[in-house]
Order: sequence, then C-alpha cells, then structure tokens
Amino acid sequence: MIVPNREKQAKLRAFLAKEAHALGFAQLRVCRARDAQDREELLRHFINKGYHASMDWMEETLERRAHPSNLWADVQSIIMLGFNYGPDEDPRQLLARKDKANISVYARHRDYHDLIKGRLKQLSAKLLSRLRETHPEGAIKVFVDTAPVMEKPLAELAGLGWQGKHTNLVSREFGSWLFLGAIFTNLDLLPDEADKDRCGSCVACQEACPTGAFPQPYQIDANRCISYLTIENKGPIPHQLRSAMGNRIYGCDDCLAVCPWNKFAQQASEARLKARDDLKAPALADFLAMDDATFRQHFSGSPIKRIGRNRFLRNVLIAAGNSGLDSLSCDVMPHLDDSDPLVRGAAIWALGQISPDQDFAHLANQKQDQETDPDVKAEWHLALKGKTS
Repeated sequence: MIVPNREKQAKLRAFLAKEAHALGFAQLRVCRARDAQDREELLRHFINKGYHASMDWMEETLERRAHPSNLWADVQSIIMLGFNYGPDEDPRQLLARKDKANISVYARHRDYHDLIKGRLKQLSAKLLSRLRETHPEGAIKVFVDTAPVMEKPLAELAGLGWQGKHTNLVSREFGSWLFLGAIFTNLDLLPDEADKDRCGSCVACQEACPTGAFPQPYQIDANRCISYLTIENKGPIPHQLRSAMGNRIYGCDDCLAVCPWNKFAQQASEARLKARDDLKAPALADFLAMDDATFRQHFSGSPIKRIGRNRFLRNVLIAAGNSGLDSLSCDVMPHLDDSDPLVRGAAIWALGQISPDQDFAHLANQKQDQETDPDVKAEWHLALKGKTS
C-alpha cells in the first residue's frame, strides 16, 4: 500500500516526527522491510554455539525473528523509534560501594515496556487517523522488546545508530542509552539512510566486561553475561562467575557505560524513566530483609518484579558474599533456612565468603547433615572445603 507523492511523504514524516517528539521519543527513522537482511544464518550460529543459554524461546522463534516479513507478511515499512533513558551519572561509580546494590540503569524506574508501548500505540493511532481517508486499509503492529523482532539491526538500517561490538545499539546523539520501539505498517513510507559502524578499533566494551562474555566483537555469550545471569537465569549463579558479579544484583551496564560515544549522551527527560531515589544506591541489608510481600510492594511497576523474590534474593546474597563485610552475616543467616533451595544455596556461599572460618565451620557441621536438597548439600560441602583448603 503506497503512500504516493514525495511531497506528501515529506509532510507525513514531518508530522510523525513532531508527534513522536511530543510523546517523548528522541528519534524517529524509517526503513523498508524488504531491505532488511535475513538473519537466519546468524541466529542459527548463535543458537548452535549455545550462546542463548537457557533462553529456549530464542530457538523456538528463530524463523519468525529472522526477517520482518516472517512475523507479518504484509509489512512494508518499519518505523523505528528511540526513547532516551540516559542516567545522570556513570552507573559504575556504585561498584566500589560494597554495601550497596547496583541495579542496571534501565531498571531503576518504571517498566519501560508499558510506557513505550503505550506511546507507540498513540503515535500509530495518529498516523492511521491522518491517512484514514486516503488509505483506509492502513494497518500497524507495535513492538517493544518482547516479540521476535530484531530491533537493533532494524534500528541500524533505519539510521538510528549502529550495532556496536557489545551487540547493543550506539547512537551518535545518545550513546548507548536508547530504548527501541518498532511500528510495523503495510504502508510504503520513504526510508531513511542506514547508519554505519563507527566503533573503529575501539574495544573498550569488550575489555570492560567483568565476566568475559564477548567471545569476539559483535558476539555475546549469554552464559557469561551478568544481565542474563541475574535476570533470565532461573538456576544458581555458576561458581566461577560469582566473584566477578560484585554488587550487581539486576543487570549490568559496564559495556554500555564505558562506550566513548556516551560523551554525547543526554540525561533522560521523561520523569517516569528517571531513577527512583531508593534504587540509586540501595543498601544490601535492606534487600536481604525483604519477604515476598515486601518485595512485591517495593518493586510494583518495576521490571525487577518479574524475576520474583527468590531469584532477586539469590542475586542480593551473591552481592553480600562479594562485599567482604562480616557485618552482613546476621542479614544472611536467616536465609540458610529459606524454603527455596536457590536462596539457601546462595546464602551458604555468601556466608562462606564473609564469616570467620571457625564460626562457619561450626555452623556447616550442624547444617549440612540436616539438608535434604542435594544441590544445597553440595553448596555446604564446597563452601566448607573453601574454608579449610
């Protein structure tokens, strides 16, 4: 369905840009679906390497994800939008404060999915309303991160930025701090010029990763990524990666924050995307004291809520173990008797890291014989071995 006449196209783009800006979007660009590369081979390589870890949905949706037309056969154009969520300070500064919990910038405020999807629907309604008389069959579909859409390559194709060596989008105007939204439409709109890779010889993001999650530039192994480990991973954190996590309890911003293009980044202007004061530098001790009801109430409307109290406590306990603070032992101790083995196992490791050797050995000898879960029992054995070796 073609929107005719270049002059009308230009007026339509000006209208969309104005409305997008009024809705808080920092950037709007357009690409044609037929110009998108088929990513099936690249995705299969990613899956075959096992880089998707336990995210089985990536394999299940591979074919639909490979090309926009596989998701919607009628799509002609894709309107890509960027929503700035730039922080007011470098999030890595908090890594040195061992008694505090470091939460990824994107999760220090309201869940961006709901906010941006609502704005995309508003913009889409304005577009269809404007074209209702001339294009009554116009249709749209909106996506924000949760559907099988390759947002970052499409954003690069549309000219929002380029996919950097850390696999995330980099913008000349906003650095690494852009949420992406997509509007698929059966309207044929004039496309923008694709952006080009401007990473050059820089490997700052690769070198900044605390767990070595980049096997090579432009590839990421989720098995070693702290964002995956603290959010998508439902099991214990692998022992060999726990120390490298530091106090990161939900996500990791290191590869994003170190990017030199962030010198052009701007602080988020949307009030609902500005960090909550209580999530800028929260105390580990406060989080360790949370029961399920308190967790749900505290993180209502936050993306953190979706991982649940048990996974959240697993992460906080690992951070407590990395703190080196024996003063947190009294906050960790109650979790040795938690009903969830995931929490108990993390508590054992944490206590083993921060409590005096003699005290821990005495406690371990009492507790490990009472444990019925084999994985948790193994945690006691490993922690005690670490104390005595």
